[in-house]
Amino acid sequence: MAKKANRDLLLNGNMVRAILSLAIPVVINSFLQTMYNLTDTYWLGRLGTEELAAINLVTPVQNIVINFGSGITVAGSVLIAQYLGAKKDEEARSMANQIFACAMIFSVVCAALVAVSTPSIVTWLGAEGAVWQHSRTYLQLVILDMPFLYIVNMYAAINQAQGDTVRPMFLNLFGIILNMFLDPVLMVVFHFGAAGAALATVSAKAVPAVAAFFLLHNTSKDVYLNLKKLKFEKEKLKSILVVGLPTAIGGSTMQFGFLLMSRNVFKYGTQAMAAYGIGNKVNGLITLPSNGIGSAVATIVGQNVGARQYERAEQGYKLSAKISVVFLFIGGIILSRGPVSTAIVSIFSDDTDVIRMAADFLSIMALWCFTNGVYNSSMGLFQGSGHTEVTMIIDASRLWVFRFATLFVCEAWLHMGVRSVWYSVVVSNAISAVLLWIVYKTGYWKRKRG
Repeated sequence: MAKKANRDLLLNGNMVRAILSLAIPVVINSFLQTMYNLTDTYWLGRLGTEELAAINLVTPVQNIVINFGSGITVAGSVLIAQYLGAKKDEEARSMANQIFACAMIFSVVCAALVAVSTPSIVTWLGAEGAVWQHSRTYLQLVILDMPFLYIVNMYAAINQAQGDTVRPMFLNLFGIILNMFLDPVLMVVFHFGAAGAALATVSAKAVPAVAAFFLLHNTSKDVYLNLKKLKFEKEKLKSILVVGLPTAIGGSTMQFGFLLMSRNVFKYGTQAMAAYGIGNKVNGLITLPSNGIGSAVATIVGQNVGARQYERAEQGYKLSAKISVVFLFIGGIILSRGPVSTAIVSIFSDDTDVIRMAADFLSIMALWCFTNGVYNSSMGLFQGSGHTEVTMIIDASRLWVFRFATLFVCEAWLHMGVRSVWYSVVVSNAISAVLLWIVYKTGYWKRKRG
C-alpha cells in the first residue's frame, strides 16, 4: 500500500529520494500559496502604487495571526510523524482530532478580533488618506479566510506527517487557478479594487477548504479525522502546547517584527513600501526550494526520531542542507544580476522609482539567499525533533535583535537610507543561520523533549 511505502521510504529508503519526494510537492504547494499574494500584487500594481502599498503595509498583520496559529499545525505534523515512526497509529489519529479542533477554535477567534481591530491597526501603522482606506478594506475582508486557511493547512500537515505531500499540492492548485480568475474579474471588471483582491482570496480558499474537510475523514489513510470521537486529552494538549507554543511565539514575534519593519519602511514613502513588498514576495519565491526541503527535514527527522534512528535523522538533515545551499547559491548568483532582477520586479509595477528600489533590494537578497539553505534545514531539524524552543529563540532574535540592530547601525551610523532595510534583512538571516548550525553541532536536538 502507498501509505506503508511512504513510511518505509522515510525510515529505511534512499535518503535523496525521501527528501525530494517530500520537498518537491511542498515547494510546488508553497509556490501555489505564494501565488495568492503575487496575483493580488500583480493586479493591484496595475491599479496604482497606493493600492500596492496598502496591501504590503497590512500583510504582516495577517501573517502574525497565521504564524501564531502555525504553531498548532507544526505541532500536529511533528507529533503525528513521531507517533507514526513509533508505529502508534491510533495515538496519531487521536492527536489529529485534538490538533484540528484547536486550530479551528483559534482561527475563528483571531479572525473576529482582527476584523474588529483593523481601523486602529491601520492608523497605528501610519497610513492616511487613500492608503488607509485601501488597507482597512483589504485587511477586514481577507482576515475572514482564516478558518478556511487552517482547514487546508491541517490537511497539508496531517498528510505531510504521513509522507504524502502530493495531494495538498493538487488541492492548492485548484485554489490558485480560481484566485487567478477571480482577481481580475472582481478588481478590474467590477472595480472593487483592494476589496476585490481580498474577496478573491477568501473565495479561492473556501472551496479547497470544503474539499479538504471531507478528505480528512478518509478512513483509508493511516491518520484521519473522526470528530464524533473527539475527546480532549490532557497529555496530548500538553504536548501540543510544549511543541506548538514556542513555534507560535517565535513565528508571531517574527511577523510582528516584520510589521514594525513595514512601519519603518513606510517613512521612506509609498514607493519604498511598494518596492519592499515586491522584493519580499519575489524573494519568497527564490527561497521556496529551501523552505520545501526544510519541511521535508521536519517530517524525516520526526519519523526517525520516533523510531529512535538518530543517525538516519542526522543524515537527512545534513544532505538536505547541502542540497539547499548549492541550489540557492547558483540561483542567487543568476537572480542578483541587475538586468535579471529589474526584469522580474517590472512585472509588478510600472513606477520607475519602485522598480529601481525593488530591483536593488532583490539583487542584494538573492546574492545572500544561500544562507537560507542552512537556516531552513536547521529549523526543520529542531522542529522534527520537537525542540521548537530553539526555533522560537532564533526566530525572535532574527528580527528583534539582529535585524533591528543592523538597521540602526546602517541608518544612524552609515547613513544608508532605505538600503539600510535591505542590508538588515540579509545580515540578520546570515547570523541566524550560523547560530542554528552552532546549536546543531552541540547535539542538543538529540535530547529527549521534556
